[in-house]
Amino acid sequence: MKRAAPNPAIEAKRLHPAPQTVDPAIEALVQDVIGQVADKWTMLVLETLEEHGVLRFTQISRIVGGISQKMLTKTVRQMERDGLVTRVVHPVVPPHVDYSLTELGRSLSAAFCGVWIWAETYYADVEKAREAFMAREAAS
Repeated sequence: MKRAAPNPAIEAKRLHPAPQTVDPAIEALVQDVIGQVADKWTMLVLETLEEHGVLRFTQISRIVGGISQKMLTKTVRQMERDGLVTRVVHPVVPPHVDYSLTELGRSLSAAFCGVWIWAETYYADVEKAREAFMAREAAS
């Protein structure tokens, strides 16, 4: 009998069981970070800086694509506030500003690598479930 591959989520829970008590400050931080990072622009900027290293504002904008200047400014400011991004202003004319991930930002990027692995592993299953759902919806 062929043994099924281990489920990464179950393995993670086994290796890191949930704590018996939850610190409200930690819970609030988790909810805040998920709320911010779950934002598509933060995820895309995080990925862009992880892949390309130090970038200027316009380079981030070009690579991410489809993001307004206002939204990119808001996103990188929030990321800087949370310690995910370092912003270095070079006092030249015109101003030159570089953005890069901090160690904290790189660690978050590594954590979200698990989401990519999950998506690659279960892509076909999700597509199959969506198709089955759409078929049931169409039949009703």
